[in-house]
Amino acid sequence: MASSKMSDLRQLSEAEVDAKIQELKRELFDLRFQKATRQTIQPHQVGQIRHQIAQLRTLQREQQA
Repeated sequence: MASSKMSDLRQLSEAEVDAKIQELKRELFDLRFQKATRQTIQPHQVGQIRHQIAQLRTLQREQQA
């Protein structure tokens, strides 16, 4: 998944942001599971997904205010 710009993310509704966060958390879980079972993963993906989750949670906070 390509990195998203905040300007693109700001166009999402609250429900879409929630859904996207849940989807990314699931991907992160799957990557950690693959790592634990010694399957090959691309380590940079973990950092990218964590960054995207942080962006979306920041956006979620801004929408609450």
